[in-house]
Amino acid sequence: MSQKKETLPLLLSLILTISLVFAGLWFLMERWAQITKQNPNNPSPTNSPTQSISNNVINPNPPATNCNIPNLPQGIFNYGGSTTWAPIRRDVDSVLKSNCPQFDLRYTQPINEKPGSGTGIKMLIASQLAFAQSSRSIKPEENATAQAKGFSLKEIPVAIDGIAIAVNHNLNIPGLTVAQIKDIYTSKITNWQQLGGTNLPIIPLSRSKEAGGTVEFFVENVLNKDQFGSNINYIGTTTEAIRKVAITPGAIYYGSAPEIVPQCTIKSLPIGRTSDQLVAPYQQPETTPSECANKPNQLNSQDFRTGNYPITRNLFVIVKQNGQTDQQAGEAYANWLVTPQGQELIEKAGFVRIK
Repeated sequence: MSQKKETLPLLLSLILTISLVFAGLWFLMERWAQITKQNPNNPSPTNSPTQSISNNVINPNPPATNCNIPNLPQGIFNYGGSTTWAPIRRDVDSVLKSNCPQFDLRYTQPINEKPGSGTGIKMLIASQLAFAQSSRSIKPEENATAQAKGFSLKEIPVAIDGIAIAVNHNLNIPGLTVAQIKDIYTSKITNWQQLGGTNLPIIPLSRSKEAGGTVEFFVENVLNKDQFGSNINYIGTTTEAIRKVAITPGAIYYGSAPEIVPQCTIKSLPIGRTSDQLVAPYQQPETTPSECANKPNQLNSQDFRTGNYPITRNLFVIVKQNGQTDQQAGEAYANWLVTPQGQELIEKAGFVRIK
């Protein structure tokens, strides 16, 4: 009797142990099946280095966004170039990056040179950029350098800009012709009295030729490739130039219209092909200095678009035609800029629509 009583508890303990073992095995098999289903190429639940990179850098299934751009590649794309493009990089490209985070644009400056259109194109040819932003057209020698490396360059116009002339608020002249601007910057006209103003020496300011596309465009199209005069005061940036013009009665400076026209400390002059056809770079009526802080002058978009304003230019996306991802990235970016949304944002950034 005593032996039967001892056998029963032992039997029950054995049954319980076997049940627990089977339950544990069932749990482990179910868990293994779930892991394998989530990652069929890697049944191990431990994150491998490849898996970690995949999670943090390249997302094959990005979250749904407002991104609706055909042929937009995914990845990190370096770009840069013209300083004139700074408002677009700030106000327009930021929207693109927000809508399409998988298209990661990274502005890249040159290491040992000043940023500008020419430097950007040089970096593009050297494969340091995926595409470049330029305020001038491609030069034949740049395309020749690219072709020697097995590809060509293409320029895609996306906006209209103009060159505005900045002078001190106290300068009392109605405006300048393009020929007079050329004579000032080639030292043929050196006193404002020669242009109907007061007896005051002219102090022409300019960035260096190496500074970028605006200077190159000015030399090519306003100076007709003539050399700067000996009295030019070279200055580093447009910001520095505006400050100097504001405190120097005889100073004059040229720059991208969106950088000049809204400024309150200087005034921008009407210019024309002839003295009886002067066109203001700002919308009429001109804002007075006392009103400027709350109501800055706006670009004369209509005359810029029609060409009535005599010194206008296109802004270009420069694309490497090599049939690779860089070309795809540059073309997709340019195509987005000429969409209704892109053109509206460009206009808000201070430039003129091309469409």
